[in-house]
Amino acid sequence: MSTQTKESLIKEGVRDEIINQQFKSRIDFNKTLSDKIAIFIINFLGSIKFFSACCLFFFFWIIWNLNFFSSLKVFDPFPFPALQMIVSIFAIILSVSVLISQKRQGRFEKISQQIEFEVNVRAESEITKMLEMLHDIQKKIGIDNKDIELEKMKENLDIQDLHQKLDENL
Repeated sequence: MSTQTKESLIKEGVRDEIINQQFKSRIDFNKTLSDKIAIFIINFLGSIKFFSACCLFFFFWIIWNLNFFSSLKVFDPFPFPALQMIVSIFAIILSVSVLISQKRQGRFEKISQQIEFEVNVRAESEITKMLEMLHDIQKKIGIDNKDIELEKMKENLDIQDLHQKLDENL
């Protein structure tokens, strides 16, 4: 791979990263209060600190109620029914937070796909225009090329037809 190709790939990667950061910052700017609360909960419940705190809490609950500390009174004897109830409620909260996170990620992906589609359509239009220009240059300098594939490539993309075919396939 040539140095120029590597540099263009690096520039393209940097450009894509900048676009992604701008896109994410734009979405973050438009967050509602519920989005901010959901993000806080997801970040809190998904942290290693929270996981460690839960492990310590369960560990101390169990050793306390197994009477390892004789000075402390057992309040939830084995098989720990209160702890089971707490863990069950906690599991519900965690599963709902996972669903909230997935829904938010789905919205982000949908917006990202729409933007990508629009960029691709614009690129298609630009490429078609460049092919037409190159073909005109060929004609002016006297190169007569009857390439059927080139003629197909020069046709403009029909977005409505594309949407219709997509709907039929779905």
